[in-house]
Amino acid sequence: MIDSYLKPDYLFETSWEVCNKMGGIHTVLSSRANTLVQQFQDKLIFIGPDVWRGPQRNPAFTPDDSVFGAWQASLQYEGIRVKVGRWNVHGNPLVFLVDFSPFVAQKNDILSYLWERYKVDSISGQWDYVESALFGYATGLVIESFYKFYLNSADKVVAHFNEWMTGSGALYLNDKLPQVATIFTTHATTIGRSLAGNGYPVYEGMSSYDADAKAQELGVVAKHSIEKITANNVDCFTTVSDITANECANFLKKGVDVVTPNGFENDFVPKGGEYDDKRVAAREKLREVASAVLGYEVSESAMLAASSGRYEFRNKGADVILDALKLLNEDRELNREILFFILIPGNTYGPRKDLIERLKGEKYNEPLPNPFLTHGLNDLGYDPIINKIQDIHLNNEASEKVKLIFVPSYLNGNDGIFNISYYDLLIGMDITVFPSYYEPWGYTPQESVAFGIPTVTTSLAGFGIWASQFSKSVFDGVEVLARNDNNRDEVVLGIAETLKLYSEANDKQIEELKQKCFSLAEKLEWDNLIRHYFKAYDIALKEVNLRRDQFVTLH
Repeated sequence: MIDSYLKPDYLFETSWEVCNKMGGIHTVLSSRANTLVQQFQDKLIFIGPDVWRGPQRNPAFTPDDSVFGAWQASLQYEGIRVKVGRWNVHGNPLVFLVDFSPFVAQKNDILSYLWERYKVDSISGQWDYVESALFGYATGLVIESFYKFYLNSADKVVAHFNEWMTGSGALYLNDKLPQVATIFTTHATTIGRSLAGNGYPVYEGMSSYDADAKAQELGVVAKHSIEKITANNVDCFTTVSDITANECANFLKKGVDVVTPNGFENDFVPKGGEYDDKRVAAREKLREVASAVLGYEVSESAMLAASSGRYEFRNKGADVILDALKLLNEDRELNREILFFILIPGNTYGPRKDLIERLKGEKYNEPLPNPFLTHGLNDLGYDPIINKIQDIHLNNEASEKVKLIFVPSYLNGNDGIFNISYYDLLIGMDITVFPSYYEPWGYTPQESVAFGIPTVTTSLAGFGIWASQFSKSVFDGVEVLARNDNNRDEVVLGIAETLKLYSEANDKQIEELKQKCFSLAEKLEWDNLIRHYFKAYDIALKEVNLRRDQFVTLH
C-alpha cells in the first residue's frame, strides 16, 4: 500500500524535543529517525531549538559545517541563526538547530501577525508560550529559506510539526509558502491535559464541554488557541491514539485525518547473555540500594516492581498505585515481599549523603530517617507522594510485606545513588504499573514490554487500548484495567489483585511471559507502523496538488 502513496522528496520534521530531551515526544522522534533515514537519507531534516548557551556543547548534536555550506553562508544576510549537523541517535539524521532569540525583539509583530492572519489569541500567553511561538515561527522561516535556496515547485516537500509549540511555523508556511505540504501532530490536547490535571472528569462529559470557555477558566487560552487553529489549517492533522482523536474532535473541532501510533526501535534492548547479565546487575543494585535505605538485607526472592514517568500525580496514576500498595500491605494472604520503586523525577536537591555512606560500606542495622527516599526533596512537606505515603500509613518496617522506595531523580547514569540509566534498572524489574487516568499513548508500559517485563496499564491510555487487542491479562504481557471517570476504587483493587497474582507465578510461567512480551513488542516496531506516516504524507501532498494555482512566485 505504501508504494501507491505520494512520497516527499524532502521531509522536514520539527519539535521542541529534537536534540532536547524532555519527555515522550523525544522518544517518538528519536526512535523513528532510523526508519525514516532508510527511506529519505539526507533529505530527511529534523529541526529543533538551539537552547544550549555558553561553552557547553549539546551532547545530542554533532555540528557539520560542510552540509549545505552555501545556504549556511547566506543565512547571515537573512538574520537567521542555524546550526547544521547530526542528531546523535540511531540513524544520525541531519538536524538544524534554530536560535530563535533574535526574534524576541519582534515578539509583538509576530504575535500580531498570527492574530491578524489567523486569529490566534496570544495575549494571555506566558513566556513558555511566547518562546515556543517564536521558535515555531523561526522554523517556518528556516524551511522557507531552504526551499527558496535549493528547491522549486517540482519538488514534493512535507513539513511535519509536532505539538502546539511548533504550530506558528505550520501557520506561517500555510500562508507564505503553499508549495510545502504541512502536517500537524498533537500528542495530547491542551484542554484534555489541563482538565485531567485540575481534577475535572475528562471522558464521560467530553462532548458537553465548551473547550474555548474551559481554556479561559483553566488559564490556557493561548496554547489552546494556537493548537486549535493549527489543527484546522494544515493539510493533514494527526494524533497518536484513538482516545486522543476523540479529544481532538471535541476540543479542537477537527477530526484527525490519520492516527499514527507510537512505535520504537528495539535495538536498545540487550540480547542473550548480555540481557541476563544486565538483569542480574540491575536486581543486585536495586536490592543494594533498598537494603541501605530500609536498614536490613532485602531478600533475593522479593518481587521488584516499578512505576515511572512524569510527576503528574493523578494523570499518571501514582495516587491509585499507592492506595493499591496499602491494600496489599494489609492482605494477610500475601506470601511474598514486594519492593515497589517509584521512579519519578521530583524537586530534588541531590543524592542523600547518609545513603551514599552506606553504599560505600558503612555498617547499618536500622532504617534511614525518611526510609522511602533515595534523594533529598525540596519542600518535603508539600510533595504529593510523600504526603500520600503518610496518609496510607506505609511505614517500610521490616515486618511489612510491602516496601516503597521513591527515587525522585532522573536516572541518567549520574544520579549519585544508582548511577546507571533508567533502561539498565528497568531490565531488573519483575513487573511495572502505569495506571494512567490521562495518557494519550504511554511509552513507559511499551518500553517495559520491550524489555520482556509484563506491565499494568489502563483503557484510558492509547497503548492500553492498542494492547487490549492482543493481551487479555498480565499473563499475556499487559493487564489493561478498565478505567473511567468514576471507578477509581475498582482500579485500585485491580492493581492490588494483579500484583498479588503475579507474585505467585512460578519460574516456568515467568519465562513464558517474557517471551510473550517480546513477541508483543515486535508488533510495535517502527517497520510495522511507519505506514501510518506515509499515509499522512500522501494526504498532505495531495492537498498541495489541489492548490497549485495558489503557488507564490519565489524571488
